[in-house]
Amino acid sequence: MAFAVSDELLGTFVPIAVYWIYSGIYVLLGDLEKYRLHTKAEENVKNIVSKSTVIKGVLVQQAFQISVSLLLFAVISDGSGIAKPQPSFLAIIVQFLVAMFVLDTWQYFMHRYMHINKFLYKHIHSKHHTLVVPYAFGALFNHPLEGLLLDTVGGALAFLVSGMTPRTGIFFFSFATIKTVDDHCGLWLPGNPLHALFSNNSAYHDVHHQLYGSKYNFSQPFFVMWDRILGTYMPYSLEKRKEGGLEARPIKHKS
Repeated sequence: MAFAVSDELLGTFVPIAVYWIYSGIYVLLGDLEKYRLHTKAEENVKNIVSKSTVIKGVLVQQAFQISVSLLLFAVISDGSGIAKPQPSFLAIIVQFLVAMFVLDTWQYFMHRYMHINKFLYKHIHSKHHTLVVPYAFGALFNHPLEGLLLDTVGGALAFLVSGMTPRTGIFFFSFATIKTVDDHCGLWLPGNPLHALFSNNSAYHDVHHQLYGSKYNFSQPFFVMWDRILGTYMPYSLEKRKEGGLEARPIKHKS
């Protein structure tokens, strides 16, 4: 007898599995010094939180994510247990684009406000910035409240506004997870298709994690449109370091 797993359960748990599998691949790849945006020594010195603490923090956030996801699906379910029919491929593409726009918009303004508001930054968002040198499995290392507001609520809004089915949601949130992990991987790997497709990438986000970039490059996880429109975009150039590897150096910002 086949064991059927609902799209709702897959949509809840597959992106979490993708997070650990994809970030785990980066761990298995090793240090890759010539492609790093910071040296390993910088990572060890500048990051003030241990990797075991980061793993625990991510697991806590994902527990919240699971709870909200299951609650959302329970609320919108018609109780029939029958999967909704999938729309056309073109409609799914449109839903993806709408969801990407909604998620980017929500996260830009919430993220920016958490930097502007000193109380929220000190007590909430600064936890994420304890990783001055980001790495892959630290992508979702946040205060639980930030994870709930930025990622979980933002994802729920993107899902509802776009009108996607739970099955489409499996692919959308898995893709968004891959993108988020990649943005925090701390590497600039040659041939990375995400760097070719998106200006919002590991180097772009690395700028934001540095002290000089804390008021810039708020956009995540897909586009940079809100930073460009609202004047918070900090351009950069990728330069080779003498000791090996690469560095995202800011270009003089035009006010």
